[in-house]
Amino acid sequence: MSTESLKYFIVAGEPSGDLHGGKLIQAIQNINPNTSFMGHGGNAMKAAGMQILEHTDDLAMMGFVEVIKHLPRMMKIMGRTIDTISRMKPDRIILIDYPGFNLRLAKRIHSLKIPITYFILPQVWAWKEKRVETMKTVLDQSLSIFPFEEEWFDSHGLATTYVGHPFAELEHLDEASKEFYQRHNLSIEYPVLVLLPGSRQQEIDRHWPVFLNAVESIKKIIPDLQVMVGKASNVTINSIPDYFRIETNARKAMIAGTAALVSSGTATLECAVEDTPMIVCYKLSSISWIMAKYLTHIKYASMVNLIANKKIVPELLQDDMTSTNIVEAVLPLLDSKNIKRKKMLAGFDIVRKNLGLPGVYNRAATAILSQIKEHDD
Repeated sequence: MSTESLKYFIVAGEPSGDLHGGKLIQAIQNINPNTSFMGHGGNAMKAAGMQILEHTDDLAMMGFVEVIKHLPRMMKIMGRTIDTISRMKPDRIILIDYPGFNLRLAKRIHSLKIPITYFILPQVWAWKEKRVETMKTVLDQSLSIFPFEEEWFDSHGLATTYVGHPFAELEHLDEASKEFYQRHNLSIEYPVLVLLPGSRQQEIDRHWPVFLNAVESIKKIIPDLQVMVGKASNVTINSIPDYFRIETNARKAMIAGTAALVSSGTATLECAVEDTPMIVCYKLSSISWIMAKYLTHIKYASMVNLIANKKIVPELLQDDMTSTNIVEAVLPLLDSKNIKRKKMLAGFDIVRKNLGLPGVYNRAATAILSQIKEHDD
């Protein structure tokens, strides 16, 4: 098969995966324009030219209980996905993160003998380590975004290529800080606390009431506190006070922030890249938390601390995520002269260094196309 005309089936089930998928599609097209893409993704992948079968808005979920609750619908989506792949016979399947669905899909379509690339690998080093055996059986190519993963996977028998982390090439946004402040009627004289409660409705429902209580307490201490909410377009947030400012572009909110309350996830890395001090907060359902504690084997929950391999940012998880704890942790970060804030900013330098060099999507696209050529030869 010539690399001049290729069909790809790509699966990204979450907003972050959609953003990475869109950039990866563009990188592949830059090398080989005569390609077509079909699969599951969101607006970024659609804008890059992929035909969307299932949208990320209907796929994203978090926690054991939530997954079980939506299991019948997800099984139907799995069935339709397998039928489509069988009919389409793509030249390559690219799976992006979303391991609960994607690893099951890879197992079920393995018999079709269609090469599978996994970009942004399942974090089996954190929990469910035995899944690496499945990966060794069903994957043809593994592309890692974390520097420590390549060695870990290689030592477990899965050949892996480290391409760098996508956030290494984040570009600063066009809108100047002055314009952003004017648009949201903010003052540069007073601190701005950014709230990033999550990109899934389950996260909003658990985090938002605690965030609200914390802000009310902080306002009593800092009456001139300004509050900016980074709100994902696919979620509903109730009970938003009138003085809160809403921004749908979370990164713009981060850049304007003096400090942030962030649900654990990729937003923590974005804050680190943008030098926004943060407190990481997260709550699961009680059953999901118990199972996560039992199954996980990592020291930290946030990607910032994992990449630095040390505690850079405080993590307030589950029962520790109280408004009292949040207030105590975030107040020093709202003071530009506080030593805790300065130490955290110094720690972000370590994180950025460990993310690698820009050009991640180009390296990933080149690796994919190189293996296609090798497969053809």
